[in-house]
Amino acid sequence: MDEQKYKNLKLGERGAIISIVAYLFLSALKLFVGYEANSEALRADGLNNATDIVASVAVLIGLKLSQRPPDHDHRYGHFKAESVASLVASFIMMGVGIHVLIEAITTIFSRGNEAPDMISAWTGVFSAGVMYFVYRYNRNLAKQINSQAVMAASKDNISDAWVSIGTAIGIFGAQLGLAWLDPLAAFLVGILICKTAWEIFREASHHLTDGFDEKELESYEESVLSIYGVEDVKVIRARNYGNNSVVDIVIGVNAKLDITDAHDISTKVEEILLHKHGVYDAHVHVEPN
Repeated sequence: MDEQKYKNLKLGERGAIISIVAYLFLSALKLFVGYEANSEALRADGLNNATDIVASVAVLIGLKLSQRPPDHDHRYGHFKAESVASLVASFIMMGVGIHVLIEAITTIFSRGNEAPDMISAWTGVFSAGVMYFVYRYNRNLAKQINSQAVMAASKDNISDAWVSIGTAIGIFGAQLGLAWLDPLAAFLVGILICKTAWEIFREASHHLTDGFDEKELESYEESVLSIYGVEDVKVIRARNYGNNSVVDIVIGVNAKLDITDAHDISTKVEEILLHKHGVYDAHVHVEPN
């Protein structure tokens, strides 16, 4: 692994740690105030942040394991550790989301719902402000180090800020005599948790089964075909190793070229994939036309 990628992974750890600290604080605060102020929505939001702790820890573990060099039984390195950790986190998040949904539905249909204390609404507003600043930090960091994992974390941060705003709105509405708005807000939070869990599961499983964006492949192929001496692209495949892409490509060249010229063309193909598209590694095979 080159030095710059190592530094980027270390910087990415900082973003994950900041998210974990913020979620630990907000989760404890929301659960405590939620139980004391009798707010189902705020308790659900607190559980949502608890699942975010798991997701952020998964990102942190993945970033740390990804820094390990290849060894005797991991010849390609440990880049997929992040995807495995994300997959585990998605299962935990889905379980919590289903629990929140069941609790919210039970509360909606139970009798004697009471409006929660106003402190729970202001806790939601405060939490939204905290998560917005965490989002801004992680978004800027992700752009700086070009990290998909940290960018995904920042998107989770801003969605949590919106969840807290929605929670506060539900509680404010309950103060107007619509007590059912609080458990309804909790139900919507449960839906969002399940939706986020499904999206994380889908992306992680897509990477682990060597799925790859077709538009990215088309972009790679277009760049390769622009190189003088490349007559066609016979085969092009790619896979994800964490945030890194590895490309296997077979190009066709003039059969009359000597081996040195053909090798020079394959080197140019590697360079354009690595430098223009940020591919981590490229395997180029040359065939005569």
